[in-house]
Amino acid sequence: MPSSIEWTDETWNPVTGCTHVSPGCDNCYMFALYPRLRGMNVRGYETSPDDVQLLPERLQAPLTWKKPRRVFVNSMSDVFHPEVPFNYVLEMFQVMQEASQRHGHIFQILTKRPGRAVGWWEEHKQYFPDGWPDRVWMGTSVESQKYAPRLTVLGRIPAPIRFVSAEPLLGRLDLTEWLESGVLQWVIVGGESGAAARAMELEWARSLRDQSVGSGVAFFLKQLGGVRGKRGGEAATIDGKHWRQMPN
Repeated sequence: MPSSIEWTDETWNPVTGCTHVSPGCDNCYMFALYPRLRGMNVRGYETSPDDVQLLPERLQAPLTWKKPRRVFVNSMSDVFHPEVPFNYVLEMFQVMQEASQRHGHIFQILTKRPGRAVGWWEEHKQYFPDGWPDRVWMGTSVESQKYAPRLTVLGRIPAPIRFVSAEPLLGRLDLTEWLESGVLQWVIVGGESGAAARAMELEWARSLRDQSVGSGVAFFLKQLGGVRGKRGGEAATIDGKHWRQMPN
């Protein structure tokens, strides 16, 4: 499905549903969208948003997309949720590898559970004799310094592009350790939006911009956030400049 998320082109959801892990999950858009999709009788949203469902009929979809695109995997779930069996994750990866080779797609996986991703890879890397698929990017969410150690775990995954989504950014964040060690090739920052949005201070985003640029790492400002508007697109600026860098 074409996406309005600024850093991707398409979303692919062979899994739906997720559960809270940390404060960044509190106002997740997934929980807000579920009732609307259920009301529209969309397959996969018939029950509660914390009911994880596998939708194998969607697995082959990327193989039908001819034009190369960036694909956000499971925007309405988490690939590495504990209720997603490892053999199903393997099926997703096999599709991603084939679709990227055949059509040039890039797949972007974002998880709050990087430890489970490491465990999956250790058990299944024999299926990928050439190593981690080179057009599958791997990221984790970090909303505050308390959760920055997820990045140390992310560094154990041999993806060619590893990234952090600091959205919603809920406090000052120092990524120096992971930028300078080469763990990260991309930093995404965004403020929370919606009726219960928690404010992001511009200085927190500016600091991450400076850290990323100073380390030669791509920086992407997605939105400033807010209760009455997400302040994305043309409104998402730091010191009058847009930041929409993508990793090489």
